Amino acid sequence: MDFSVILLLLVSCYSLGYAEIVNNKVDRNIDIASSLVKVTVKLTLENTGKSPVSAFHYALEPDTRPYLSYFGASQVQEEGRIALKIDELSVNENQAHKDKDTHRIHFKSPLSPGKTTIVRLEFIFTHALIPYPSTITQSEKQLVLYHGNHYYYSPYHTKTQTTSVTLPSNSVESFSKVKPVSHSDNLITYGPYDNIGPYSVNKMTIHCENNNAFLTVTNLNRAIEVSHWGVISIEEEIDIAHTGAKLKGAFSRYEFQRDQSGISSVKSFKTVLPASASDVYYRDEIGNISTSHLRVLDDSTEVELRPRFPLFGGWKTHYVLGYYVPTYEYLFNSGDKYVLKMRFVDHIFDDSLIDQCTVKVILPEGSRNIHVKLPYPAKRLPDELHYTYLDTVGRPVIVLQHRNLVEQHIQDFEVHYEYKKLLMLQEPILVVIALYLCFVVVIIYVRFDFSITRDPAKERKLRVIGYIDAFHNHCTNRTAIYTKFDDALRAFKQNKDLNSYQATVKKLNAEHKYETQAIADILMKLKQEGSDAADKVAEIQRHDKAYKEQFQQQTVLVERLVANKISKQQYLDADAAISKKKEDIVEKVCAVMASL
Repeated sequence: MDFSVILLLLVSCYSLGYAEIVNNKVDRNIDIASSLVKVTVKLTLENTGKSPVSAFHYALEPDTRPYLSYFGASQVQEEGRIALKIDELSVNENQAHKDKDTHRIHFKSPLSPGKTTIVRLEFIFTHALIPYPSTITQSEKQLVLYHGNHYYYSPYHTKTQTTSVTLPSNSVESFSKVKPVSHSDNLITYGPYDNIGPYSVNKMTIHCENNNAFLTVTNLNRAIEVSHWGVISIEEEIDIAHTGAKLKGAFSRYEFQRDQSGISSVKSFKTVLPASASDVYYRDEIGNISTSHLRVLDDSTEVELRPRFPLFGGWKTHYVLGYYVPTYEYLFNSGDKYVLKMRFVDHIFDDSLIDQCTVKVILPEGSRNIHVKLPYPAKRLPDELHYTYLDTVGRPVIVLQHRNLVEQHIQDFEVHYEYKKLLMLQEPILVVIALYLCFVVVIIYVRFDFSITRDPAKERKLRVIGYIDAFHNHCTNRTAIYTKFDDALRAFKQNKDLNSYQATVKKLNAEHKYETQAIADILMKLKQEGSDAADKVAEIQRHDKAYKEQFQQQTVLVERLVANKISKQQYLDADAAISKKKEDIVEKVCAVMASL
């Protein structure tokens, strides 16, 4: 026998156990007060069979699959509500249910024969409210049309059911009337209806006023850049469109401000960020949008975003919202193993609807062994590389994509990866190397002349500087010679050794003559260069000649003292006069030297 036939028979036999389930009581609430359709079903299920049942089936109403964004199930017990596992049946299993769009919901524990349990189902449908009429003027109110089912669509027999529809306001144009039905304020109640067969359909139509914000995020690009240095950067690039009734005719700013017309338009909306968010910015293509207000609360940060213009039906806007959060609140580690735990999407505005969302997680450079845990299925695109300051091989980027998201999808996802802490030194080392190379380049640039053409003026200036440096060296040497002259005179007065004294003076005179001649050569070169320093060097030479003459007089005076040709007092008086003249000459020389 063919394998597919065997599988079909097994599925048929397996589904017989679920035929013993009965919807004992159904309380259904359909909320169309916003741009979303929120359906909550409270099921009282009874097992009328003879064996325990571990799961039951739920069938989507025909043609509602494209609008379904969120489907959740929980079992009501004494300790509270417990989430239940939901499996979507395969094609072969759905064929056993007459090709219905069916899901299998597993009980927390098998339902015993004759017992009942309460299950709560929650659905969110998007784009299920149709603006009717599809175009309105600036002053008209917005009307929407909702199509549904008066009966709870189920593969099981329903004993009794009640449906209540929550409206945006008490203004209703029309609604289908399947008795018993009642309308009070913003609530329409259908039922109770008894003994409804499986897969029953009775079309429900409600035409009512709904001026709430019909905002849709047509595209969301969310970038999460992880840093181990203290903060995580989050930036959201958002395209928003007003998907309500389109504006008919031209927009009048005057009428809008005078009559406060445009009741269905959106002037502002609030975004809720984490309480630790800091450095929040809000901008578009033009630049920063200053018409926003930030309010820090105890458990969150609230940002009131006001676009540059009010949004009417068919209008759209684009903006970027970014902020920083501390790393320690979202990144956890054990050794070199790290876990990033953040929300897949965050709050944008109340009852938000995201048609398409792309989440990029930028991990530190060097991360490896990356894997992702998602709270619900999402498409993972090929990984990318992101380059920023001081990167070498690039940072790994995890790219995730999902469609048709609502606030119930604001759940945490996890990114696990390994990262060696030693790699945190990579960027500081690169900075040090860059600064070192910069200094080396500056040193080379200063020390070498890279000019293509010669600069005679600059070369002449450099030569003059070199001559003056050499002049200072010779002056220092000549000063040292005069010091030796003084030492020789002092020694001669003490030991009266004329031969030794004359030999020393002869040697010092030779050294003095060499240094003086060297300075004279420098003076000639400075005159050839036309430098102003030549006059000062010549002046110093004249002072040196006068100083040498005073020293010679002092030498003659000492020789006469040693030969007892003058008295000691005469020597002291004459030596004091010579010393005074020498000091005056030294002061003049120092003044000229300081001006060079």
